[in-house]
Amino acid sequence: VAAVREWYPDHCLIYGTHIGPMTAAYMAMGFERFFVSLVDNPAFVRQVLDARTEWCIHQYQTAVSLGAEVVVLGDDVAFRDGPMISPRMFRDFISPLHRQIVEALPVPVIWHSDGYTLPLLPLAIKAGFVGVHGLEPAAGMNLEAIQREFGRDLALIGNVDVSVLVKDDLDAVRREVDRCLGQAASAGGYMLASCNSIFAGMHLPSVLEMFRYAAEVSGG
Repeated sequence: VAAVREWYPDHCLIYGTHIGPMTAAYMAMGFERFFVSLVDNPAFVRQVLDARTEWCIHQYQTAVSLGAEVVVLGDDVAFRDGPMISPRMFRDFISPLHRQIVEALPVPVIWHSDGYTLPLLPLAIKAGFVGVHGLEPAAGMNLEAIQREFGRDLALIGNVDVSVLVKDDLDAVRREVDRCLGQAASAGGYMLASCNSIFAGMHLPSVLEMFRYAAEVSGG
């Protein structure tokens, strides 16, 4: 973090990593044990979640002390067909921890999750997140509808389909950029980005074209 701050002093430094409490808990316990224990041993799960939250806060506070100006909380909580747990359980187990993380940091916090997170977006607003990243189109996250319903309360980031960025069809990349900007940019509060990340295996010219073309058509 300190090195990036030194190399690019005129950039907004966004720091993010997948250390959200739910992700960290099910990675530590294993999927089956975590989800079964939510019902069979919720007290133990809460202990794990609390410990992971404390660790998460400490790491992000360290990043902020080194110059991070925005934090992205990676907490993957959904599959393509819906949340991993019900909104009721999410409100009980996870939302208070998200709120705790947001309140512990002096910088804006954005939440990242893959999958169909639509039923959880009202909880993201209540937790105090300024934005949400991912908005995976393959999971049915309709950018235009989400902008209409939640765009006043959340900055929307992502929705560019990674299946386009792993191929070498630059026309398809430009169409995807046009789709996302057309569905969300006019209302404001939208940041064009991959719905996931820039990962090994992507077609580099396609990734570069996404950013180049977006700057061209947006006048930036």
